[in-house]
Amino acid sequence: MNRVEVQAEGGPLPPWTDAVKRFMLTLLDQLQRDNWDLSVLFCGDAYIRSLNERFRQQDEATDVLSFALGETIAEAGESRYLPGDIIISLETLAENARYFKVSEDEELRRLLIHGMLHLDGWDHGTNGAHEPMLQLQERLLTTLGGERILPRGAGLP
Repeated sequence: MNRVEVQAEGGPLPPWTDAVKRFMLTLLDQLQRDNWDLSVLFCGDAYIRSLNERFRQQDEATDVLSFALGETIAEAGESRYLPGDIIISLETLAENARYFKVSEDEELRRLLIHGMLHLDGWDHGTNGAHEPMLQLQERLLTTLGGERILPRGAGLP
């Protein structure tokens, strides 16, 4: 059984936190991962910029960061995998959605999938459509297209 924890930095938890958990559990099932304990953190541009500068030496905000942990622990007689953390800036997510002319819900799902694939060991050298990781990301986005996170008509806080 997989578990997903959702937190927020600099503000309250989004009202759609449970939908994020359900989406991530469905994504983990699609990837055939079991006994994973995943962490997702929502924040603003200032916080993700500080992380991006500290850990990637890039003094700018970004949409999503993944920090891989990749540890296995024993808990109550079972093995649990701790893949790491996905951090998403809701401000940059909203900018991306406007720029790419997609809904905030679609962009949120795309960033969650992107972060998860990084934690699952995937990487890409460019943002080109030819990248295998990005092709898988878009296939998963299509497969999970019916899994809305944001309520219809609702935007980000």
